[in-house]
Amino acid sequence: MILEIQAREILSTYEGANNQLLEWKQRFVDVKNFKLTRPQAKYVLDNKDVVPKVARKYLKIFPTFAEKIMEEKRLVLPPEKIWCEKLLCETDKAYHIWGKVTEKENMYAFWLPKGVIVLEQKTLKYQIDYSKFDKPGRPVMVHQKQAIEKLIPNDRFILADDMGLGKTTSAIIAAIESGAKKVLIVCPASLKINWKREIEMYTNRRTLIVEGGKWGSTFDFYIINYDIIKNYHELPDEKTGVQESLILREHFDLAIIDEAHYINNTGAMRTQLMNDILDSIPKVWLLTGTPMTSRPINYYNLLKIVRSPLTLNWQGYVKRYCKGFQFKANGRKIWKTDGAANLDELRERTRHLVLRRLKTDVLDLPEKIITPQFLELDNMLYQHEMEEFVKIAKDDRKKESISITLSRLMGARKIIAREKVPYTCELIDKFLELDKKVIVFTNFTDTLEMIKEKYSKHCVVVNGTTPKLKRQEAVDRFQTDPKVKVFIGNIIAAGVGLTLTAAEGVIMNDLSFVPSHHSQAEDRANRIGQKNVVNVYYPIFEDTIEINIYNIIQRKKNNIEQVMGDGEYSESFAKELLEQISFKFGK
Repeated sequence: MILEIQAREILSTYEGANNQLLEWKQRFVDVKNFKLTRPQAKYVLDNKDVVPKVARKYLKIFPTFAEKIMEEKRLVLPPEKIWCEKLLCETDKAYHIWGKVTEKENMYAFWLPKGVIVLEQKTLKYQIDYSKFDKPGRPVMVHQKQAIEKLIPNDRFILADDMGLGKTTSAIIAAIESGAKKVLIVCPASLKINWKREIEMYTNRRTLIVEGGKWGSTFDFYIINYDIIKNYHELPDEKTGVQESLILREHFDLAIIDEAHYINNTGAMRTQLMNDILDSIPKVWLLTGTPMTSRPINYYNLLKIVRSPLTLNWQGYVKRYCKGFQFKANGRKIWKTDGAANLDELRERTRHLVLRRLKTDVLDLPEKIITPQFLELDNMLYQHEMEEFVKIAKDDRKKESISITLSRLMGARKIIAREKVPYTCELIDKFLELDKKVIVFTNFTDTLEMIKEKYSKHCVVVNGTTPKLKRQEAVDRFQTDPKVKVFIGNIIAAGVGLTLTAAEGVIMNDLSFVPSHHSQAEDRANRIGQKNVVNVYYPIFEDTIEINIYNIIQRKKNNIEQVMGDGEYSESFAKELLEQISFKFGK
């Protein structure tokens, strides 16, 4: 049967509440030659059983769309809102509503694109008792509470706070308070242990770090890195069918995606895998300090994951916000999308889905934020070095001083320093993505050279062999040259006396046995003239001497002997460290 005839027959007996169908039904009675078009007939067939929803509220619209309405209706001023009496039906991209634009109009049916509606900010309806999450020296800060209260009521949200504002803590507390029973956390491999430690700080619920063939179905938090997620999930295959996904089999009710800018490239396999996984999880929170990186096109996929109406029309998005246009190359049509335009509008149209604060916006921060980043070391040579050290220390403990005993740990410390370099470079790259300068300290020349080789075009170096004039030249270049982003220094040679306030970050690649070296080095950036909060990162290998050193330093930081020492080994520090090493390796 022809669609138009079929639709007319449906309308003749239609008794529903869709005003558009009722209007066409009446027109068949009033107008002798009235006929439905093919799209109108299809609308009838598609919506004959759809029950309209009574809305009776104003919908706020964005200024750009309001200006189009003003021109079309020849209004004096653009309307700020549209009255919606009923929602008749909807498609992926638009609502069909029964309403009106101005007070004087009679109501009529019209399509309203979803992307032009200013969505209401969702707010938390109850108060959280934050005292149960306060830890000694780590209270939940005001800006973190604000983040938590944004995440919980929003099923899809981007927490895009600057580095060092505690996004991990905010997300974990929000996950606990939201009542999520099963949580998937995706992050870079180097951050998995950090996530586990943070979760265990706030709850005793079971946590699994997924690696290798390790999987289980009795956990509450699953932590997996981007690199191996394909091993636990496959995209649908048209020929062979859909393979079982261990990830989706767990029926997660919340996914937290850390460093979410890793999935901003829509063409990458990693992004396609993540999009497929996240589409099936009810709540998704994206964490990133660089939501847009340098171009609005890199923002598109994150907005798509949180289901922003702006992503319903890819071409519209790239034309409006990326200065997108098509051109031909080798007989193919290609889109150029690397531009930027209308950024204020983009920010306004996505603000209900994104919370972005810079450190300069947050009033409750200390001048210096120290963050340990816990890592795993898989190195048999280190294990052998430590066992040999303990064996010799037992034999010669009465023959040598404590400082000489500690000096024999040099080999193990060098192994740690070299193995740490890839993780340190990850942190450096984060600062560079944000166009911020960073200082890196190490104790060893070969480690310094490894880092220097990677950032040779954008770094300056100060070590024990650098002449005084060259040293000052390096400082001046770092402070004034926008192309010089990385200062690499030996912790002794560059850790005192220099002013490096152009940096907003300090990274300790490896640790000194002299605690005062660390506080001195940290304060190269945190000095008079520094206008920003300084982030200090300590990447630490668990189950190594570093964790012992770091813990001792933290416990003794308020001790004048440690912080203001004259560069000699502290007797109490050394004894405590040797006792811990003997206990671990001397069993």
